[in-house]
Amino acid sequence: MLRVPTPEGMRALGRCIAGMTRGGDVILLSGPLGAGKTTFAQGFGAGLGIAGPIVSPTFTIAREMDGHFADGSPAHCVHVDAYRLGGERFAPGQNSINALLDELESLGLDEELEDPGERTVVLMEWGEQMVAALAPERLEIRIGRGSGTDSNADSGINDGVPSQDSADSQELSENGGRIVTLTPVGERWNAVRLDAECSNTALSSAGCTLIDGNALFMRTQGAMEERL
Repeated sequence: MLRVPTPEGMRALGRCIAGMTRGGDVILLSGPLGAGKTTFAQGFGAGLGIAGPIVSPTFTIAREMDGHFADGSPAHCVHVDAYRLGGERFAPGQNSINALLDELESLGLDEELEDPGERTVVLMEWGEQMVAALAPERLEIRIGRGSGTDSNADSGINDGVPSQDSADSQELSENGGRIVTLTPVGERWNAVRLDAECSNTALSSAGCTLIDGNALFMRTQGAMEERL
């Protein structure tokens, strides 16, 4: 778990995670509206060397961009915003999962999640049910508000729909930072020492601090979570 105090810190974390990705990776990004998901995505895109602005693909569902991985090899990033695919508006259960998967299939996104390809990385927002059903190997990143903030105060929202991406950074600046939990699912991400990789100068200089010592990843074993 990591305390991220500013938009600059969230972008630094995004760049750090991007530096660890490789072809075939799926990253699930979740958190309430205005939590900082788009800000993270901006850093993630910068870490992949993607030219141009990174904006939330809420109305287009998905955006595809080209960059490069840390080793210089070409990278193809698919940034998916599943908010309009049902997302949390669907009641939990298999019927909802099937409905969401049908929507993904109609957009041609189900294959991207099941088999992203040797140079493709998928960054998905609002897709907890879909990713759990389709991507057994993934990194889950949950952004929560830090203590002392109002969890119901979602600035930058109009009629339940995210507004301009700048509101994401503005709220992160005004509401006292975020707590970020990273959970590796599957062998691929459980083999990565994120605590070592992310305890770097860029994060510390941006004011990011580990919570509970050196436990950055929440690693799952069965129904229990233990911090390494």
